Amino acid sequence: MASAQDLEFRAITKRYGPVVALRDIHLTIHAGEFFTLLGPSGSGKTTLLKIIAGFETPTEGSIRLGDTDLTRIPVARRNIGMVFQNYALFPHMSVAGNVAFGLEMRRRPRAEIDRRVREALALVGLTGMEARYPRELSGGQQQRTALARALVFDPDILLMDEPLGALDKNLRQNIQLELKNLHRRLAVTIVYVTHDQEEAMHLSDRILVLDEGGVVQVGSPEALYHTPANRFVAGFVGECNLFPGDRTGGYISVRPEKLRVGRDAEGCDLTVPAELSEVIFVGSGYKLLLRSGKLDLIAMVDRPPEVAIHEAVTVGFRASDGYLVQD
Repeated sequence: MASAQDLEFRAITKRYGPVVALRDIHLTIHAGEFFTLLGPSGSGKTTLLKIIAGFETPTEGSIRLGDTDLTRIPVARRNIGMVFQNYALFPHMSVAGNVAFGLEMRRRPRAEIDRRVREALALVGLTGMEARYPRELSGGQQQRTALARALVFDPDILLMDEPLGALDKNLRQNIQLELKNLHRRLAVTIVYVTHDQEEAMHLSDRILVLDEGGVVQVGSPEALYHTPANRFVAGFVGECNLFPGDRTGGYISVRPEKLRVGRDAEGCDLTVPAELSEVIFVGSGYKLLLRSGKLDLIAMVDRPPEVAIHEAVTVGFRASDGYLVQD
């Protein structure tokens, strides 16, 4: 099913009057990747997705799939599947009817349509629900129907815009696992939009971090977490402590699980006095909120220190656990 073609953005800029939604995007998404666009609201991630789909045309630059210039090819002529947060299912059509719709618009033979619908529903675990209507489905089943509809015509690229945002936490986590397994089996190129950093880290081969319409960093989840490009990425991708960088300038980024507290801070390369503000049990351990001068700090520990709230405690970290970042 997978397309063997990379998706390439060449100097993409998108303006809406005086507003620059995207600026000078240079990027290659490799064939078969699970690639996530991550950023805060207004960062440009949905605009970039719409340009891939053909709903928007860039003001400048071009987008290519392999040797094909997609920039001005209309939506209907792009072999791209789409899944949205609101599912966009036709309420008057059955599950099978919704999944078959795109193939019927392409005027495929009836026998091929029936075969492909069966295969797509089997892929997403909805065999036996062909005759049900969207109102008779749970949120997760509606999302699977939307996914089957997007996969049924063997798309070159599957676009997903905040597809799990309307689901509760447990169901969202289950479908995340299903998506990873489905991607592994099909190896289709997936471009996924989310503002949820944890979701991006769980699902992605690579992540593009966008801010104010520009590329901040592209890399694997591990690279973004352990070697952030700047202060924005350090603070946006997971929780992070930022200590002044002294003579080097910038900041020293230390993740909460690397910050040591109380007796565990003994022997650290850098220690500072702090006050314990709060202890929060999170199941796998304890989250400590601390204050050191003007710095608010977060530590993740197996056990809380033997001090009371608002009492003094030492915090520290090893030099190897800090990473220098700039603004």
